[in-house]
Amino acid sequence: MPLRTEAVMGTLVTIHVVREAEDANAAIDRAFGWFHDIETRCTRFVPTSELMQLNAEPGMPVSVSPVLFEAIQFALRVAEESGGAFDPTVGHRMESRGFNREHRTGQTITTPASAGDVTFRDVVIDQEARTVTLRRQLTLDLGAVAKGLAVDMAARELEPFRDFAIDAGGDVYMGGSNPRGEPWLVGICHPRCEGELIETLSVSDRAVCTSGDYERRVLDEEHHILDPRTGNSPRRVASVTVVAPSAMLADALATAAFVMGPDDGIEFLTGMGVEGLIFTPDLHRYETRGLRLAA
Repeated sequence: MPLRTEAVMGTLVTIHVVREAEDANAAIDRAFGWFHDIETRCTRFVPTSELMQLNAEPGMPVSVSPVLFEAIQFALRVAEESGGAFDPTVGHRMESRGFNREHRTGQTITTPASAGDVTFRDVVIDQEARTVTLRRQLTLDLGAVAKGLAVDMAARELEPFRDFAIDAGGDVYMGGSNPRGEPWLVGICHPRCEGELIETLSVSDRAVCTSGDYERRVLDEEHHILDPRTGNSPRRVASVTVVAPSAMLADALATAAFVMGPDDGIEFLTGMGVEGLIFTPDLHRYETRGLRLAA
């Protein structure tokens, strides 16, 4: 059973193909290739990345690669659907809160201050020309979509093998069945007890992504999830898990629902046609009606 782990996109990525196949290792090579390529294009932690080159050219249309265009287009769509609870223009604010260090080199990244209260509406895309225009000085952050996109592209490479698993630091896609011929079990981290699980979901041909306030903190009350509308870390939610057909969708919607809070978050996830599970800081549980059927 081919199994490989690599460090990429600031985390450990593990790819597991259940059954031996002659070309499985080549497919895993291509799958990891997507992680490396998407990181190179979409990271804001490397000054020479394609994203950072775009950030450096406000006010003019910039031709971008299909990968970067897809990531930005998707991020803007989720921003629109969520009423701004999700917003990819928070890069500079994230940087100013301490999330500005490249995970491999430790290099600190500094970008020009954003112009006033920028929002996703300051980003304009041209479908035909495949260009992106930043109307004002701002820093795009694609952290909530790029890793999910990489998982999805890797899953496409592995589809011919039917039964496989991709785990990218908690963003997972489970194809088909596990080695026992059963649906995969995905554990959800307990948001207040390190090393423990609070729930286990049974999934097949689905992505599962969790956003939690325990993942990365800069201060006791501040974590890596930012409400773009207030500039502060939301405190009504401890973790959000989303089950969806794709990891990019699950990852972005988990972030949006976290910002919205438990009631509005569950309503939002239901309206978007995905399943979700939300825990508050006092471990009150909210879930979509179809979660048990989907899991």
